[in-house]
Amino acid sequence: MLDTPNLLIIGKVWPEPKSSAAGSRMVQLIQLFLDAGWQITFSSSATKSEYSFDLDEIGAAEQPIKINDSSFDGFIRDLKPHLVLFDRFMIEEQFGWRVAENCPETIRILDTIDLHSLRIARQNAYNIGEEFHLENLLLEDTAKREIASILRCDLSLIISDVEMKILKEIFEIEENLLFYLPYLLDFDTNSTLKDPPVFEDRSGFISIGNFKHEPNWDAVLWMKEEIWPLIKKELPKAKLFLYGSYPSKKVFQLSNPDDGFLIKGRASDALSVISKAKVLLAPLRFGAGLKGKLVDAALSGTPSVTTSIGSEGIELGCKWNGVISNDPEQFANAAVQLYQNKDFWERSQQTGYELLKKRFDLKKFDGSLLKTIEDIRKNLGSHRKQNFIGSMLRHHTMNSTKFMSRWIEEKNK
Repeated sequence: MLDTPNLLIIGKVWPEPKSSAAGSRMVQLIQLFLDAGWQITFSSSATKSEYSFDLDEIGAAEQPIKINDSSFDGFIRDLKPHLVLFDRFMIEEQFGWRVAENCPETIRILDTIDLHSLRIARQNAYNIGEEFHLENLLLEDTAKREIASILRCDLSLIISDVEMKILKEIFEIEENLLFYLPYLLDFDTNSTLKDPPVFEDRSGFISIGNFKHEPNWDAVLWMKEEIWPLIKKELPKAKLFLYGSYPSKKVFQLSNPDDGFLIKGRASDALSVISKAKVLLAPLRFGAGLKGKLVDAALSGTPSVTTSIGSEGIELGCKWNGVISNDPEQFANAAVQLYQNKDFWERSQQTGYELLKKRFDLKKFDGSLLKTIEDIRKNLGSHRKQNFIGSMLRHHTMNSTKFMSRWIEEKNK
């Protein structure tokens, strides 16, 4: 690997693994590079919250930075990282040109988290009551920004194999610019919850997810208005516990103890609360990437009912740790069946463990990622020559985003 491997991560926010799947993903990535012996500096212009992960505890340095401020130029010149990882495309837009200008030989990698343009295009189609088609993406302004960012970088990490296919087939991105890297679970250290409660020791349904995230909020409303009443009709005494970070007043106003619809707010330990429930419900009508709540459900031995959007990138063939349905009545019926049928429930639980092993085993990805990065480092010149459109986009970015940032910096003074 590199002689003195040095990685700078520029984060949109400071990682909060207990608040979002994106936070968990970032900590997994940091741990992967730490285990490989890299020196890591994590930087962000965001303000830390009380839920921010203490990176210093696992051996990564922390460095606050400013946006639209030339102090970053001196910081990165002094650090001289071999590799910079941008957390989401908008961070590459803000800092990519500074990295290229001050450290031109530094490898630039984008972690997309999910395809934002895919999520937005699906949401827009849903909002106007139209069927979503992949060709819709070509009309999205966000897609133009996102694809430009991917092309400007030397490599982009793609969390879903479905999104890999979209990037290659719809946007015709060359495969050498993409690397499929889903959630990374270390089964040698027991990623799955040890001795989860058995069927008889569980009760209630559960839903979990950051309430600020539009797909999650829409799912809560769909459950409240249509799905939960159907379940309650069959299971009058059942309760649904809804957990999630950043609940607002409008979220808590949905809580109804008489109806068993209970808004609980932030979960201190997601796996723990999920493992106490019999079934996890995730009726997502739009979204992108991988749904951390469904991975957590499988990790904690909790069968789930979700939609085709929820299972995307996790499902393998027709295998799922529960049921996939986009129809509210079928969704509710499946939830009731899972809740009552022990044999069905236990088969679904076992399927969840098998899915995780086949899909997200760390050992399948860590070595190949590090080798891919090493190959790019050894052949950086030829790698970039093969990506003329990317170099053209970098050129124009240096002459537009750069001067806009300089203008903002002067204005701020």
